[in-house]
Amino acid sequence: MTSLLCITIISLSLAAASAYSLGMTPPSTLSVKVFADVGANVTLPCRLQSKDTTSFGQSGIRVKWTKLESDESLNEDVLLSMGFHKKTYGSFEDRVYLQEHDNEDASLVMTEVSVDDMGRYRCEIINGMDDTIQEILLEVGSVPMDGVVFPYFPSEGRYSLNFTEAIQACLDQDAMVATFDQLFEAWKGGLDWCNAGWLNDGTVQYPINKPRDPCGGSNNGPGVRSYGHRDKVNRFDVFCYATALTGHVYWLVQPDSLTFDEAVQACEDDGAEIAKVGQMYSAWKLEGYDRCDAGWLADGSVRYPISRPRKNCSPTEAAVRFVGFPDRLQKSYGVYCYKDEQ
Repeated sequence: MTSLLCITIISLSLAAASAYSLGMTPPSTLSVKVFADVGANVTLPCRLQSKDTTSFGQSGIRVKWTKLESDESLNEDVLLSMGFHKKTYGSFEDRVYLQEHDNEDASLVMTEVSVDDMGRYRCEIINGMDDTIQEILLEVGSVPMDGVVFPYFPSEGRYSLNFTEAIQACLDQDAMVATFDQLFEAWKGGLDWCNAGWLNDGTVQYPINKPRDPCGGSNNGPGVRSYGHRDKVNRFDVFCYATALTGHVYWLVQPDSLTFDEAVQACEDDGAEIAKVGQMYSAWKLEGYDRCDAGWLADGSVRYPISRPRKNCSPTEAAVRFVGFPDRLQKSYGVYCYKDEQ
């Protein structure tokens, strides 16, 4: 099977190189400019100009994506596809795939965009009849963040909030129910959450960057999945949106672990209040707050913020880690406090 795949890819390379040496009509070229934010996903559009009834996965149609340099010898292969055989290369390996929304769609979906991805790309669709070449310019920038979207559910558990309760739950955590645009921007920034939550327009949606079977299917591409508008008495989680802080979140140094009530009192004794979940997320996302100590928050949950992943402290990703809603009499944790600026 490996040998067959190698032969297929070699054949594709030779075909792509020699197709126009046989006196064939030069293919059409279309230039497009696409913008993306650092860390987001982006689609580079490319379509077969003729109306062919067979899809790329079921025919001999070849698709080749290349990142172009001013010196052609430095061009970088991105993706090669012929029939069911597909291969990605170098820094693009396992990070790009064909969108294939319909039989003429050879658009390239690129995940986790970086500044190094900026530049010109060439898409070649070769079917021996109506060949197509399209060039796409990808520009990469960074949009300043003035807030953070976070998924939320209370101590009663997942899928326990109707729409009215969802609004109050976000307010209780110094946040508001997120809009679709805010959730979409968070998804572009890498948010991946497999539980559906209310948005402020009464729709229920959830963001997926890593498609998998329990989360809308592994065959569907990344995206914001939607249940549409739901009856507001139905129960889901909620996506909240917290803005920049006017004060600061901090770890209160204590000689011993605290119960929940002791944690609340300790912050008050320090001239502060116990921090809310929205304040924790804002400090983590917008200020880079990082502390590998689990502590009580105002909703009775225990969490800790990690901006620099490391062993024993969220080793695979930056995140606000959620320990749970322990018994409030349990004396196992410290506390995060919040003090507004005077």
